[in-house]
Amino acid sequence: MSSSTPASNSTAWAVNSAVAAPMASISPWRRTWLRFKAQRLGYWSLVIFVTLFVISLFGELICNDKPLVVRYEGHYYFPIVKEYPEATFGGDFPAKANYLDPYIRSRITTNGNFAIYPPNHNYYDTIDYFASRPFPAPPSSQNWLGTDQFGRDVLSRLLYGFRVSVLMALALTFSGVFFGVLTGALQGFYGGRTDLIGQRLIEIWSSMPDLYLLIIFASIFEPTLWLLFILLSMFGWLVLSDYVRAEFLRNRSLDYVKAARTMGLSNWEIIWRHVLPNSLTPVITFLPFRMSAAILSLTSLDFLGLGVPAPTPSLGELLQEGKNNLDAWWISIAAFAALVVTLLLLTFMGDALRNALDMRSRGSAFGGAK
Repeated sequence: MSSSTPASNSTAWAVNSAVAAPMASISPWRRTWLRFKAQRLGYWSLVIFVTLFVISLFGELICNDKPLVVRYEGHYYFPIVKEYPEATFGGDFPAKANYLDPYIRSRITTNGNFAIYPPNHNYYDTIDYFASRPFPAPPSSQNWLGTDQFGRDVLSRLLYGFRVSVLMALALTFSGVFFGVLTGALQGFYGGRTDLIGQRLIEIWSSMPDLYLLIIFASIFEPTLWLLFILLSMFGWLVLSDYVRAEFLRNRSLDYVKAARTMGLSNWEIIWRHVLPNSLTPVITFLPFRMSAAILSLTSLDFLGLGVPAPTPSLGELLQEGKNNLDAWWISIAAFAALVVTLLLLTFMGDALRNALDMRSRGSAFGGAK
């Protein structure tokens, strides 16, 4: 015989309702974010990666051979945003001022004048002709990661090269998602002849040796960032297209799609408002791994000398310089460490994102996969 009273039952029901209410109010995307945040390795990888990328976006304020602010003879100048001739600071020539020149530096830092320099007084394409050591030079207080064979600062080239790689990877990821979702959605939703013809064309295109085609086109045309973006975008959507097609083939036969058709919604409305939101799991999981593949592709082309044009910095070019100068160990170690750390962070983020989106894993709404 139960000893519980109506008052105790109502109290327990009120407590359970108060606990369940916040859980029920959490949106699916909020719940996914909480599951991702519970994956500590992936979450902190995201924090570190975003921090490094934001720092690289402000590279001109960190690594630059120009002062941020100059106060000369009572006037303020901002060389980081405007070019000034040497004559502005007491020089003899109308050419643009070289702030590494000891004479110009003494003019703007003595007799009551001052200049505020970035933490690292080097730019990625600057050759210090006034350096006292031969090139390549090992790390020092002036060049924290040393210089390359042309006397350019390795740290500044690493910072700007990381920014170029991530920006290119983001652009390639967005283009791959756009074309992959578009082709996969059309094949999976309409099926039939559309799916058959589309699959045959994709099979023909994917059978082509993409790396060899990239090398051939890059060797024929003058390498530019736009050309590399177009060439790499031609093959970056194939894998995602298959995943999206499979999701659309599965979802188009479910009851909610049949109900939407009964309500008179058009195919475009069904795709955009119903099927696509329920097919985004492979798309979101695909993003970090696509970025890793894009960075590796760009690095490979740069290493072969078919990537971004000089003097634009890149991780692949630094690896090539390290190969050509084996005695300059600091070049290879810096470039290799930056590439490995970047790929590891993206891999950890991808694994955590996959676990967060896997609803089959057991665990609370705020916990990770168990």
